[in-house]
Amino acid sequence: MKRTFWTLALVSLVSPALAENQQPGAHFIENWDLDGDGAVSLEDITTRRGDVFLTFDADENGVLDAEEYVFFDEARANDMENNGEQGNGNGMRRASDGMTLAFNDIDGNGDVSREEFLARAGDWMALLDRNGDGSVTTADFGR
Repeated sequence: MKRTFWTLALVSLVSPALAENQQPGAHFIENWDLDGDGAVSLEDITTRRGDVFLTFDADENGVLDAEEYVFFDEARANDMENNGEQGNGNGMRRASDGMTLAFNDIDGNGDVSREEFLARAGDWMALLDRNGDGSVTTADFGR
């Protein structure tokens, strides 16, 4: 039950989607921008990545193992499909890539610890922040 509740509650945090106004990245900003200023900071990303990690760490051992990562991948794919995200450009692809096992498994052991997941926050920010201004806005998702 914990897994289902938290998955439903936070699945929108895992994969960016288009907001109702069809602005690429607007839903991502809405969900990841903790202070509501329209820009996602590294602090916002780190905090939300911690939330996402806890959501999918079903056995609460501080590690996303291969089985938990399969569930995480499926939840992200379903969220993208349900929100019409398939094929919505490089911004969405970069956002998704930053959540993958390959991106986050720093030591290459097939599991991702909470420390590894959080350590990649800055690298994910760099992927998302196309203009290099130190924050992620909807402009970083557009063409």
